[in-house]
Amino acid sequence: MTQPTTALPTTRWLDTDEQRAWRAYLRGTRMLEEALDRDLQAHGLQLSEYEIISMLSETPGGRLRMSELADIVVQSRSRLTHTATRLEKRGWVVRQPCESDRRGVELVLTDTGRDVIADAASAHVASVRRHLVDVMSTEEFAALGVAMDKVVTAAPDTDRCSEGA
Repeated sequence: MTQPTTALPTTRWLDTDEQRAWRAYLRGTRMLEEALDRDLQAHGLQLSEYEIISMLSETPGGRLRMSELADIVVQSRSRLTHTATRLEKRGWVVRQPCESDRRGVELVLTDTGRDVIADAASAHVASVRRHLVDVMSTEEFAALGVAMDKVVTAAPDTDRCSEGA
């Protein structure tokens, strides 16, 4: 990256190799998300919707507090609320008061939602393998996991859930 003439002298600019890796990461993650999203369209799902019902399908009772689910899928509460509304209109989830705290709201997977996730899961896993796992060696994929764990650990603790519903 070329350093602007007005840059602060303390900026640590990316060197050529870092810049190449950064741009490859940006392009690769965008292309991967588009491919995964495209492959889910055959099942009437977007990737963000699949992620939500998938997370619900892995919990006891198929239910999670909306604020907790927003944190897990890294979405604001307002964005999760909009997605939940779409899923609710399809009959895949319902909103219910939290069992442990009546002030909170849980998103609950319906039987229809379970059928949808069961139908789409194998296609999604095949897509993840085709577009990510199988294009790397076992060691490269493991290193990617380690690297992303470091990114998650180093991320500032933002309060995504404070944005609306």
